[in-house]
Amino acid sequence: MSSSISGLTVRNMTFEELRDLAVPWAAAEGWNPGLNDAAVFFATDPQGFFLAEAGGEPLGCISAVNYGNAYCFLGFFLVKAEMRGQGIGFAMSQAALAHAGERLMGLDGVVAQQDNYRSAGFELAFKSVRYARSGGVDDPGGTMELAALPWEMVHSYDAAHFPAPRHEFLRGWLTMPGATALGMLDSGELAGYGVMRPCQEGYKIGPLFADGPQEARALYLALASRVDGEKVYLDVPHNNPAAVELARELGMEPVFETARMYKNGKPEWPAEEIFGITTFELG
Repeated sequence: MSSSISGLTVRNMTFEELRDLAVPWAAAEGWNPGLNDAAVFFATDPQGFFLAEAGGEPLGCISAVNYGNAYCFLGFFLVKAEMRGQGIGFAMSQAALAHAGERLMGLDGVVAQQDNYRSAGFELAFKSVRYARSGGVDDPGGTMELAALPWEMVHSYDAAHFPAPRHEFLRGWLTMPGATALGMLDSGELAGYGVMRPCQEGYKIGPLFADGPQEARALYLALASRVDGEKVYLDVPHNNPAAVELARELGMEPVFETARMYKNGKPEWPAEEIFGITTFELG
């Protein structure tokens, strides 16, 4: 598919364009990005963000963030509403796929775009649903500040619950302004951790990784207890029935749904221990 836009180019995005253009576009689409996501996202793979433009006018964006040599996650796939259907998305996706190379690729796409992703070689793995409820719940105790634990313990636990090690991303994610990161120990070993960050609206918890639903529940409540009166969101993968049941038990309401899809294979990870994914934009 060729573009009908004269002079269309796709180039790498600057950090300022990610922060001041792509993130507001995502907010306008109702994706509710985090207030301080941009710096962490860009530092993870500065070459992984692309902007389509013609005559100096930005028309769309996409990201393809590489985690090492084995995994890539696609996100921020946006085209201005009045410019859709003219090949801009295709041109951007070609740049993103070229950056990803032969890596295993994942994405969280809106359900309406599933057929387009399938035509690009992606296969549906499961749906993820964003759930919401108000914070200010009672903290059951038993958690601790993640920063008090050895870095290698945290990094190893995260690497066991994500398709690839993400050292650069994790350092920034755990320490971004406004973030709260809590963990739980069992016999001296990490049994789960969660991160909550401020967003355009309310707060999001992600990731929420835990050995079981009891640990996930305690972490969620401990985090949500810190934001009385604010909406708290959790992106729940529906290939973990225990995570879905926990969201329902906590009285959370579904507000948004995406399709997790993969190309070049599927990752091996403990789905039963993923109670909340990190972010729809970077996996």
